Amino acid sequence: METSKYLVTSTCRLSDCDPSDISLFRDREEAEKRLEACRFLLAELQDKMYAQAGFSVLVILQAMDTAGKDGVVKHVFSGVNPQGVRVVSFKKPSTEELQHDYLWRVSEQLPKLGEIGVFNRSYYEDVLVTRVHSGMINPALLPSGRADETFWNQRLEQINQYERYLLQNRIIPIKLFLHISKQEQKKRLLARIGNKSKNWKFDQADIQERQYWSDYQRVYEKTISATASEQAPWYVIPANKKWYARAIVAQILTERIEKLHPDYPQITKEQAAVLARCKRLLEDEPQEA
Repeated sequence: METSKYLVTSTCRLSDCDPSDISLFRDREEAEKRLEACRFLLAELQDKMYAQAGFSVLVILQAMDTAGKDGVVKHVFSGVNPQGVRVVSFKKPSTEELQHDYLWRVSEQLPKLGEIGVFNRSYYEDVLVTRVHSGMINPALLPSGRADETFWNQRLEQINQYERYLLQNRIIPIKLFLHISKQEQKKRLLARIGNKSKNWKFDQADIQERQYWSDYQRVYEKTISATASEQAPWYVIPANKKWYARAIVAQILTERIEKLHPDYPQITKEQAAVLARCKRLLEDEPQEA
């Protein structure tokens, strides 16, 4: 499947990416069948990863509000052994977190070898939300007294260096941006208001943030362009149709993890001999009355 059409390794232009695109599947039924197949395969791949403990995968989910990050986590990872998956949702930094560098709270949440870690939002928030609302940054962190281009370029380069560090330590980042249109977001916000079971998900701040839609699109383009590379690419995934985005995410993850060739550890001749002896002992046990 040509998921490479959503791959970004250099310059990103969101205006060239249609959030309503559903071209890789004939219809919803085909997409959901593919999602189910990928769930099965992802569970098998993760089981091998966990046994091998030779690398870990860090799935980074970024998106505008209502784009479906929670749904992706729920539907894509539902068949994976919970022991091997860790989901972390990054909210507004706490007072303690603000007393440290912005990557401090991230590092302690990285997946262990053999695990799949999922960051529902991530360290990228510190070059996205804070770039749109620069007043959120502690002035003590601004050498020139303001958040200028030099400051943001420095942070983006720090992130590039951080991801090189992750790769060198066998933590493989897979970066996914769920791309929705402003009209689709409006539709989903209205649905949250109109559905009592969804009211709890509605946040008035989402309405206020819509005023900055163009700013966010511009900042996402700059961020993705500056941090996409052959080693740590981004995927810009059309997300106006939730069923499509979930199937594409599942496909990308299985493709990427398969290329890492996880497998169950091979035992030595000595270990095989021990297993054979244990088998004989079990088989020779007297039958209980």
